[in-house]
Amino acid sequence: MPAPIRLRELIRTIRTARTQAEEREMIQKECAAIRSSFREEDNTYRCRNVAKLLYMHMLGYPAHFGQLECLKLIASQKFTDKRIGYLGAMLLLDERQDVHLLMTNCIKNDLNHSTQYVQGLALCTLGCMGSSEMCRDLAGEVEKLLKTSNSYLRKKAALCAVHVIRKVPELMEMFLPATKNLLSEKNHGVLHTSVVLLTEMCERSPDMLAHFRKLVPQLVRILKNLIMSGYSPEHDVSGISDPFLQVRILRLLRILGKNDDDSSEAMNDILAQVATNTETSKNVGNAILYETVLTIMDIKSESGLRVLAINILGRFLLNNDKNIRYVALTSLLKTVQTDHNAVQRHRSTIVDCLKDLDVSIKRRAMELSFALVNGNNIRGMMKELLYFLDSCDPEFKADCASGVFLAAEKYAPSKRWHIDTIMRVLTTAGSYVRDDSVPNLIQLITNSVEMHAYTVQRLYKALLDDISQQPLVQVASWCIGEYGDLLVSGQCEEEEPIQVTEDEVLDVLEGLLVSNLSTPVTRGYSLTAIMKLSTRFSSVNRIKKVVSIYGSSIDVELQQRAVEYNALFKKYDHMRPALLERMPIMEKTASNGPTEIVQTNGETEPSTVENGLKIDFTFERANPNPNIAVITIHATNSTEAEMTDFVFQAAVPKTFQLQLLSPSSNVVPALNQGTVTQVIRVLNPQKQQLRMRIKLTYTHKGSAVQDLAEVNNFPPQSWQ
Repeated sequence: MPAPIRLRELIRTIRTARTQAEEREMIQKECAAIRSSFREEDNTYRCRNVAKLLYMHMLGYPAHFGQLECLKLIASQKFTDKRIGYLGAMLLLDERQDVHLLMTNCIKNDLNHSTQYVQGLALCTLGCMGSSEMCRDLAGEVEKLLKTSNSYLRKKAALCAVHVIRKVPELMEMFLPATKNLLSEKNHGVLHTSVVLLTEMCERSPDMLAHFRKLVPQLVRILKNLIMSGYSPEHDVSGISDPFLQVRILRLLRILGKNDDDSSEAMNDILAQVATNTETSKNVGNAILYETVLTIMDIKSESGLRVLAINILGRFLLNNDKNIRYVALTSLLKTVQTDHNAVQRHRSTIVDCLKDLDVSIKRRAMELSFALVNGNNIRGMMKELLYFLDSCDPEFKADCASGVFLAAEKYAPSKRWHIDTIMRVLTTAGSYVRDDSVPNLIQLITNSVEMHAYTVQRLYKALLDDISQQPLVQVASWCIGEYGDLLVSGQCEEEEPIQVTEDEVLDVLEGLLVSNLSTPVTRGYSLTAIMKLSTRFSSVNRIKKVVSIYGSSIDVELQQRAVEYNALFKKYDHMRPALLERMPIMEKTASNGPTEIVQTNGETEPSTVENGLKIDFTFERANPNPNIAVITIHATNSTEAEMTDFVFQAAVPKTFQLQLLSPSSNVVPALNQGTVTQVIRVLNPQKQQLRMRIKLTYTHKGSAVQDLAEVNNFPPQSWQ
């Protein structure tokens, strides 16, 4: 049989193919030749054939028939054969195939080989695709190599140990003695992999976390040496000494310092040095600064250090790189509840990001802008956000309108400003307003007794200009039905009253009933408004005619209303004035959205939730101050996909003071396999009933989700 072609020739041949079909034909022809060679047990060219097979596998063609040949190459004594064999095993085998168990003995022999490069191949393969059974059998060999003096083997053994711990967590303690001297190593490769190993152990075991906290001074010393060391060509990246190791150490410090005062105190100075001495002109420096910021925010750092971290994020907002700006906005959004004043200093830069062309940056900037709104800046921020609402893409309008409504309700400086702001939203983005906004706005207008005449006049003018915005038309119809007599009598004191007759008002409402732009819901609002005006206007006969016409409407809802209203005119006319009198001031009720909110004082009752996210509240008193309630939220996710970028935000009335501590994570694991917790401290000196409005944002199955809810039914023990 002639010698098979070399890998280089195969690559050159495949690249000459002009069509997909021609390439497939070449691959099939070569695969047939390789199969024939395998059947004839050709040891001479087995290595070459497997190498070609791996190249075909990388192109996406099936290569499973070469699995056993990889095992034969691994068993060979030649290094070139072993290298291709192990590479093939890593690419073609995984723990789902039983074939991989056949190589356990070969790997064990090679881990004890006299040549370090063969040992390295075995470590790489075990660390890449070793199953739990293989890891149990070979963990002892890995632990021995972790103690060797050979730095080439130690770094590979450390990474292999990480894989073993992930597969078999109970073997973690086996590697504990070997970790003692790892951080004393001068070789950066060993240091890097050692930090990765320590990080894995700390994340998986609270006992290990407590054990390794004593290493904080040593880690701080290594990090300080990296910052202060001069130019080293071996480790230099864009003028920074080994940024990869710096980032890994910062991540480990973040884990070790979380919820621990002593460890946090020990690392405060070095974090300040990293934050001030790192070069920011290159992306490498920005990566280190970002990790530094995350570490500062997660540990119990000093207030000055937190301000420094937020100022770094503020500088990121001015960067030309869109990714860095997005990262800065996302990080500021997570910290705004705990460091509100520090973030406020960058308000103008954040608002400028609303004009960015990038959609994701605009969304993050919008969310952060709403989080920054307070009683002092409400007028200025609303001006910017309303300008954004005018010009933003349709996908932003619903969220922006809802945010404006919530912020205006909480921080409105006056009733008139509140109503003017709502009118602006309705006329600008009325079609994008959420369904629940209409009843909420009607409730607000009803409760603002002194503004009824002004509101109905503004809404009537808006109706004359535009009837395409359905929520605007619905609110306006309701208000005209309730306060039409104030509109006609011209009792408005806030602005010059308009002269309008009863017939003109009825003409507008009848126009809504016949307009093609009106939805069935809007027609229902209009017909009810006309009916209410029968007790406020003198044109009762005209109203009777309009109502009777719709008694035969093809719209069942409209027909039913008209028939009932006709009955009022005929059989129950004596009751009509009482039935149609003005609505009283409405009391607010809690309205939890699609996310279920469960209030508990300890145990939680299981429940099903529409979108899979469930929030539980537990309560305790803060000693020695009995006015502070400590509320812990527990977020769980019953869906099959995890929820990422999870942010819980809360707002309380002005008589309360709220402090939101950092959450335990921003990822809510799927299938209730984990819980995200966050502590809320509420100061309630007047012992008033606790009310809270919450906003949940997260990403689920690739799409951003936002839930709003109001919680009014906290148990008495949380506020009394």
